[in-house]
Amino acid sequence: MEKSGDTYAVFWPRGERMLKPQPLAPRLDSLAGKTVAFVWDYLFRGDEIFPMIERELQSRFPGMRFVGYDAFGSTHGSDEQAVVAGLPDKLRTLGVDAVVSGVGC
Repeated sequence: MEKSGDTYAVFWPRGERMLKPQPLAPRLDSLAGKTVAFVWDYLFRGDEIFPMIERELQSRFPGMRFVGYDAFGSTHGSDEQAVVAGLPDKLRTLGVDAVVSGVGC
């Protein structure tokens, strides 16, 4: 870092953006009657938290269906690339309308 009088030259540590931002997927108007999938990296309490989320959603939106995280496999670890690459087809095949993705820290 160079100092010039009372001014310092600084550099942004992040690299240049390589991809252009993409538009977001259209949002659902309601979750009533929809199928929601739980996707998890198996790292932090998803097995405890997802059942709580499911109970709350079912109480608010009638007719919801859920696909558990075990249908997909872990999104972290040795099979991560295969699991993530296969998600679009698996979600489509299972008729999933929305995803709750759990990421552990």
